[in-house]
Amino acid sequence: MTDCNSNHLPFSRIQGKNVVADFQGGRLTTDAGVLLLREVVQRTGLIKALDAAIPDPRKPELITHDQHTMLAQRIIAIASGYEDLNDHQTLRDDPALQLAAEKLPDQDAPLASPPTLCRLENRIDRKTLLRACEVLVDRFIAAHSEPPEALVLDFDATDDPTHGKQEGQFFHGYYDHYCFLPLYVFCGDELLVAYLRPSKIDGAKHTRALLKLLAGKLRAAWPEVKITIRGDSGFCRWRLMRWCDSHGIGYVLGLAKNSVLEAMAHDQTARAERQFRRTGEPQRLFASFSYAAKTWDRRRRVIVKAEHNAQGPNPRFLVVSVPGDPQELYDDVYCQRGEMENRIKEQQLDLLADRTSCHRFLADQFRLLLSSAAYVLV
Repeated sequence: MTDCNSNHLPFSRIQGKNVVADFQGGRLTTDAGVLLLREVVQRTGLIKALDAAIPDPRKPELITHDQHTMLAQRIIAIASGYEDLNDHQTLRDDPALQLAAEKLPDQDAPLASPPTLCRLENRIDRKTLLRACEVLVDRFIAAHSEPPEALVLDFDATDDPTHGKQEGQFFHGYYDHYCFLPLYVFCGDELLVAYLRPSKIDGAKHTRALLKLLAGKLRAAWPEVKITIRGDSGFCRWRLMRWCDSHGIGYVLGLAKNSVLEAMAHDQTARAERQFRRTGEPQRLFASFSYAAKTWDRRRRVIVKAEHNAQGPNPRFLVVSVPGDPQELYDDVYCQRGEMENRIKEQQLDLLADRTSCHRFLADQFRLLLSSAAYVLV
């Protein structure tokens, strides 16, 4: 039998008034979950920190909607599944979203309109974006009550389809369409960087500069922390590895196969093939050796996975600077980077981070930052 009660759901007060959820009627909302996001906003201080990082050139006496309210309105709406500015033509009157944006619900005083929010997006410059992006890292650091012993930073790029003649759009041969090429950095399931880039560049472009900034902030907070970066073969660049070597940062990176690597791994691949033919079972053998491409500054440790199954040989290579058994480094360290791809899917499919349809490139970068903030809240 249903157990009914009349208990209310209490939330944080606003302007001296209690906030409770019940089912007694009055002004209704279909998005009461934003009240939970409001609690997270207050505990983390994320939107307050973003507001402090973004200068507001408007004259206070001439404005109706303060910047903090507009940021909260936009970010919480994205986290609730409303990624388009046009959605706010209706959402601005929703009492729950008004509360989440720290305004008393008032039908005669709606939140900001789509044009007002659009002006906010289009007045952001590069310096402001850099300060705002640092907020994500600051929130990550603040979330740790104790210094971590080690951090693994995952780097990956993905495509972000463009719409019409936008600034920074180019045709990318691999993805076979016009797009941007954002660079993401995660630590586990925590988002640290979402950096929008044109797609006419190498996929590892600016990785070293971002890593330098990240390592500086992380080590300033935690001087003893061990940092390791992880990425696919697109990030195997000798200048990046040289910088890591000279600054005490480990790396586990994919390495594209070539004829020299295949020749050096011949003993393992041949043995895997013999064992497969003898047993009929898939074979995976691991080994490591020293290798340097012609463009590299020195030789480095390379791990080979010599795999042979019914589909034939499937050798894979890694370049690593951290100690460990070859199979453990491959299975327990490198393969775990696949989880980052799931995090990117959450960003782009669940939080619509690819809704970067502004004409100005910097406005699109700001939209990506708003979606990143929504990801952090969720």
